[in-house]
Amino acid sequence: MSLQHSCLLKGKGDGGTNMEMRNSQVFFKDVQGEIKEIVKLPDQGCTSEVSRIVTGDCTYLLKSALKEKYREWLKSEAKVLESLSLQRSIPVPKIYGFIEDEHASHLLMSFEKGMTLTAALKNAGSTLEKQSLIRSFGQFIMQLHEQGPVFKTDSDWLETQLKRARVYAESGQADGSLELLEQLVANKPSYVKQTMIHGDCTTDNVMVIDGEVRIFIDVAGMTLGDPRYDEALATRKIRNNAEFLAAFYEGYTRHRVTEEEFRYFEEGLYEFF
Repeated sequence: MSLQHSCLLKGKGDGGTNMEMRNSQVFFKDVQGEIKEIVKLPDQGCTSEVSRIVTGDCTYLLKSALKEKYREWLKSEAKVLESLSLQRSIPVPKIYGFIEDEHASHLLMSFEKGMTLTAALKNAGSTLEKQSLIRSFGQFIMQLHEQGPVFKTDSDWLETQLKRARVYAESGQADGSLELLEQLVANKPSYVKQTMIHGDCTTDNVMVIDGEVRIFIDVAGMTLGDPRYDEALATRKIRNNAEFLAAFYEGYTRHRVTEEEFRYFEEGLYEFF
């Protein structure tokens, strides 16, 4: 499937959409049937606007981005999903199309049932249930880190990220400062073998189905990279909870990020992304 293939989405009543992305129309090739409903989903952060699209036969997820930085990320996510559509070893949503015009970019994918791990932890009825979810999260990430490379690259992930961070910092598109960036460049952690990583592995970016973490979402940063980055982001909200952190490492047994490594990746590099 080419990312350039397209087909007009048409709805009923109020024009068929709740989004006014500068009057851009959304085109995709693989959408079939009349659209019955388009519902804007709760706030997805500042990177994109997300809607659920219901047709007679299927339900889809539509992500749209306006800002240059986030359009770049959305295009990267489309490329990752298209590459992963040829294999089944990494569970991710199915891509149906991607288009971009002068003002916006749009990505259409399958709507996955379940809820984010963030929501599942909030809804959990007991500490034991939360520990089980966190343990599942650790196991899920370890499976990704231990599988063979799906993508090929000759570049060093951390060097690439530091260069991207400089572009974002110099253009005012990052929370991190140039002073912080210079510290990161001067104090890089020791090299570890690159593995497949998610690249933004927070509790917001995995889906829970039937009590277990089973699907990665928001995969723009999925590539060969430093697994400690995933590990640091995955544990950022449970770092000060000994029981939850222990549960994570019951599932993720391949490595334990040090406090120095955690600070470098979560409190340092992540500030730019």
